[in-house]
Amino acid sequence: MEKVRIQKIIAESGFCSRRKAEEYISKGKVTVNGRPCTLGDKALPGKDLIVVDGIKIEVAKKRRLYYIMLHKPRGYVTTMNDELDRKCVTDLLKGLPERVYPVGRLDKNSEGLLLLTNDGSFANDIMHPSRHVSKTYRVTVRPDISDEQLVKLASGVELDGRMTEECSVVVLDKQPGRVVLQMTIHEGRNRQIRRMCEAVGLEVARLKRTSIGPLRLGMLKPGEYRELKPDELRAIRTAITKGKV
Repeated sequence: MEKVRIQKIIAESGFCSRRKAEEYISKGKVTVNGRPCTLGDKALPGKDLIVVDGIKIEVAKKRRLYYIMLHKPRGYVTTMNDELDRKCVTDLLKGLPERVYPVGRLDKNSEGLLLLTNDGSFANDIMHPSRHVSKTYRVTVRPDISDEQLVKLASGVELDGRMTEECSVVVLDKQPGRVVLQMTIHEGRNRQIRRMCEAVGLEVARLKRTSIGPLRLGMLKPGEYRELKPDELRAIRTAITKGKV
């Protein structure tokens, strides 16, 4: 049996995504046979004892993989557990026999499409920057928007010393004191849409993610979830392999 990178073992166990596993390792919260490990270390799945933040990792065999689409309501955080005792999106999932975790994030005050899975490789593919997976949002801003602001949003603004990539910005509705935009980005920076709008002087009143690549939120109501249909799963996998969704 060959040794495997520890973050991959953790992700394939369904405990969390590979990226999150790397964060745990970097923070010194992962041990192998009682000893702290570092990024790049390997272990024998099912043989070596791997513990993440006090929880023993079980290497499941022939477990069922779940791919869940959730309409995240406002007021929920996209973490597995929250030290501030806030409501977590996993509280909305009832009756699933496998532990699933969010793929990416939506901040507490945002709503809309969120994917959850216990397939670490799938989660890593969706979130990896090289995949350029598109995400589309319905954004309500105040008080109004100028052509100059629209151009700045579309062409890129500076966040943390680095310009955002070009994105699509379409005005869906315009009324006194509020404008509804549709924005599509191919990055995944923290709170990116809100920060982009703030950077050009706009206040975000409401933010809803409506699609991830070819996956659409559709008529799913806030708090409801369902498994991805086979054709949806094929579509997102096909799009990922093409490098840009």
